[in-house]
Amino acid sequence: MQGSCFRFLLLLVTGIMCAQQPISNDSITQLDEVILIDAQKRKLTFGIVTSEVIGAKTFQNYSPLSMVPAINQIPGVYVFSGALNTNRITIRGIGARTLFGTNKLRLYYNDIPVTNGAGSSEIEAYDLENISQIEVVKGPKATSYGANLGGAIILSPKKAIGYSTNFSNNFTLGSFGLKKNNLSFNHYDGKLRLGLQYGHTQTDGYRENNNFERDGLLLNGTFHLNKNNALSILLNHIDYTAQIPSSLGATAFAENPQQATFTWRTSKGFEANNSTLIGLSLAHEFNPTLKNTTSVFYSYLDHYEARPFGILDEFTNGYGFRTRFEGSFPFLKNTATFQLGAELFKDAYRWKEFENLYQDNNGNGSLQGDLFARNTEFRNQLNTFASLLLPLSKAFSAQAGLNVNKTDYDYTDLFNTGIANRSAARKFKAILMPNLNLNYTLSQKHRIYGNISRGFSNPSLEETLTPDGVINPDITQETGTNVELGGNFRWAENNFNLELVVYQMNIQNLLVAQRVGEDQFIGKNAGKTKHQGVEVSMNYQIRFSTNFNVQPFLNYTLNNHEFVDFVDGDNDFSGNALTGVPKHRIHSGLQMRLFSNFYWNTTYQHVGAIPLTDANTLSSESFNLVHSRMGYHKNLTTKFTVGVAIGVNNLFDTIYAQSVLINTRGFGGNEPRYYYPGDARNFYGSLRLGYKL
Repeated sequence: MQGSCFRFLLLLVTGIMCAQQPISNDSITQLDEVILIDAQKRKLTFGIVTSEVIGAKTFQNYSPLSMVPAINQIPGVYVFSGALNTNRITIRGIGARTLFGTNKLRLYYNDIPVTNGAGSSEIEAYDLENISQIEVVKGPKATSYGANLGGAIILSPKKAIGYSTNFSNNFTLGSFGLKKNNLSFNHYDGKLRLGLQYGHTQTDGYRENNNFERDGLLLNGTFHLNKNNALSILLNHIDYTAQIPSSLGATAFAENPQQATFTWRTSKGFEANNSTLIGLSLAHEFNPTLKNTTSVFYSYLDHYEARPFGILDEFTNGYGFRTRFEGSFPFLKNTATFQLGAELFKDAYRWKEFENLYQDNNGNGSLQGDLFARNTEFRNQLNTFASLLLPLSKAFSAQAGLNVNKTDYDYTDLFNTGIANRSAARKFKAILMPNLNLNYTLSQKHRIYGNISRGFSNPSLEETLTPDGVINPDITQETGTNVELGGNFRWAENNFNLELVVYQMNIQNLLVAQRVGEDQFIGKNAGKTKHQGVEVSMNYQIRFSTNFNVQPFLNYTLNNHEFVDFVDGDNDFSGNALTGVPKHRIHSGLQMRLFSNFYWNTTYQHVGAIPLTDANTLSSESFNLVHSRMGYHKNLTTKFTVGVAIGVNNLFDTIYAQSVLINTRGFGGNEPRYYYPGDARNFYGSLRLGYKL
């Protein structure tokens, strides 16, 4: 059925709709064309808050399969990727101690929060080909997007640019049975802006028990009711099934990185996700100096995961609203701006666990057995925020902000009824996170900036419970203070750009997830860490002629992160390097453009050794990767375009760990499993057809 639907949608590229005024550049062809600059990138954070914005130019360096390589190009940000469905984002070392998934940051999709009530975020739920840009805020300095220690990531979906009606279809084939198709329709007539994308992805994967299949539908529309009001709707639906090969021990990793862990291979472990996000927003302009945007949203996730040690069946309903006022007023001889608002998020998380009888299933994999756990948790988060930007002079600006967070958990064990403490609530105290951003413009080409901000991280679900499944009354939130100083400088007629940032973040009440069983963890606040680092971004555009230019770039990250005070039982790890963080990372590349039709981009990535134990007695090996992609785009007529691209990942066939676990333990006499192998050398090719009415 999915295959028939896929083939039918593929044919829709030749569909006909009423004509609109054509334009020379639009969001449908922006990945086909040889992109010289990210003309459509737009900073979404308020005021002078520093952030990194990447868009089509960066995406064009990599395969359209995943956004992970593009995010990894940002200094200070690293995504551990065990598989397409297993990603863990770390920002300046925050989140590196999380065992599975992403937390300690806020993820937004079209300004709607999509981080769940326990603080978990899933970038794998979003198709790179539906994204126009990714903005990353490092640290807790953007009050309107939370004050999480890791910061915030804001995904922006594609939309039509200019008056146009367009169809586009991009079809990709690659190694390991990769087939990916993205069909897109975009329309804008001055009153209605409408985008509709359907995507299908399937791959056998590099490893055993590594199949992945995803279907996704995105609807994004805005209707301008009048000059003061605009109504927007967002619908994003994802349905994917992914087998899980799991992590390997050092011996298995060295012998055959393609193998799946024995128990996961025998049980044919997998996860199936069905998720939907619906949002409705109204933008209203009261007058030229005051406007408001208010959104209401609903999300659900139906997740089923067959694991060797038990089958997890969970369902999450989430809903909430977000409102934001933006305004301005005269200040001295300039104009001051402000922003204030609130964000309320509630979700109900229900989960059950069943025995997995795969050993009695005649080699057919997982088989659901008896129920052994049933729980529910209601989670509430309220964020209120305010920022004020004051231009103190022509060159100097200051922005002060305040975020207030209130988080509550209400947990009930529905299986072990009658046992004391099986129903309990955890209400964290309201926490205030102020911040101050400063910006000084030295000249039109040079500026320096600074930030001091306070942030927090909520404990994950596992960290709020004891191994017996009751509320842990001693767990509290992590808190930290970030201090940052940076500058952006341009030379050589703006062709050479340099950005340099130094920072220090001190974390108190460090949350530690201690593994006490194959699927049992206990959380505790175990000490303090100090995160120091240097981030450098450089790029230089060399124009040999009007038809030929080359742009080399270099991004470097130095992480000097350590435990300041960390005693775990009889072990004192104070002074050791922070677990799960590489000290050095380099991401460089060369982007070449010939005429207006051809490009060739090559990137190099170096990831240093990563400490795997708090005692620093074991580290992963450093590795180097080279990726390359070239493409050609041609306007066959004024209405019809064609683009082709070919690429290779891991050009030199390096064996490396794309993700690692920390402080893991072996059970049943088996060695600890630290490593998720990265893909071997693989190839892909894409064909894009575009039609503009």
